[in-house]
Amino acid sequence: MTKAAVFDLDGVLLDSMGIWNDLGARYLRNLGVTPEEGLNEILFSMSMEQGAEYLHTHYALPQSAAEVGAGIADMLRDFYFYEVPAKDGAAALLAALTARGVKLAAATSSPREHVTRALERLGLLGYFTRLFTTAEVGVSKHEPTIYLLAAEALHAAPAETLVFEDSLYALKTAKAAGFYTIGVYDADGETDQAGLKMAADLYVRDLHEARRGPARRAGGNARL
Repeated sequence: MTKAAVFDLDGVLLDSMGIWNDLGARYLRNLGVTPEEGLNEILFSMSMEQGAEYLHTHYALPQSAAEVGAGIADMLRDFYFYEVPAKDGAAALLAALTARGVKLAAATSSPREHVTRALERLGLLGYFTRLFTTAEVGVSKHEPTIYLLAAEALHAAPAETLVFEDSLYALKTAKAAGFYTIGVYDADGETDQAGLKMAADLYVRDLHEARRGPARRAGGNARL
């Protein structure tokens, strides 16, 4: 029986992955500077601080590396506060789960302030009992801590809890901890969709499919 559901936010409920894949280039374009081809791939493995230093040095920007980093942080905050849309079907899925008595929590690697404002603006915040961030928990989603804390807060065991993720590594973490995992496709997200589909207990191309589709679970079939 499903008692609870834990949602990742970026790439699952929020259509936000594009900004993360385009941060450096978007910042430069805002300055009137043309980014080099492949900049996003160059910055992908860097921390925010390293990326800011790269942009400052490589493009000879008059802003210091610290100012570049602050500018990028402001741009990212404004995106969540005022721009990021919900994924199609997000509200309908949350409403359907709530109507079934399923308690909901969010588990995100993004800053609490960003996602709280985004969810509130989109009319989704009220569906959630709790919101957990990896920064506040103190460990990344390579460890199951954030999912276990969310399930505990919702008074559900892992086997009674759905976890919605678009990232393969995070989904594998949740599955190994005993959660029922739902892999969600995102065009700007996980590059190994075949791996995500194989690892997930249920794989969906969109959130409407998640709401319609049968979730085959131990003890019988349940519908989302």
